[in-house]
Amino acid sequence: MSRPKVKLFAFIAGGLLVAAVLAGVVSNFAYSAPDGLDSVSREGCTFDENDEITGGECMAKTAREHEVGGPLADYAIKGIDNPVIATGLSGLIGVAITFAIGGGAFWLVRHRRPKDA
Repeated sequence: MSRPKVKLFAFIAGGLLVAAVLAGVVSNFAYSAPDGLDSVSREGCTFDENDEITGGECMAKTAREHEVGGPLADYAIKGIDNPVIATGLSGLIGVAITFAIGGGAFWLVRHRRPKDA
């Protein structure tokens, strides 16, 4: 293995490690209050003790109609009761999927050869 390939591998491995730590561990310390758009869309709603909308007039009442859902919805994995583990695993899966798609795209572009070569 030549020296530049070792440096490239170390760079990619280091980047993946940093992304995995941020997504798997640090993401659990993110601020839990709704962001600006979510907060504004909830203005005018009334909520129960589980933070479910029970009435009022607000944009968020119709938001469920357009929600896609899925196994990684709401930054967690459905079926895992521990929120710390569910959020961490969701982040790690997201990093792996993003790396696989990005790495695959770069591999395709890099290995494309001109027809006359």
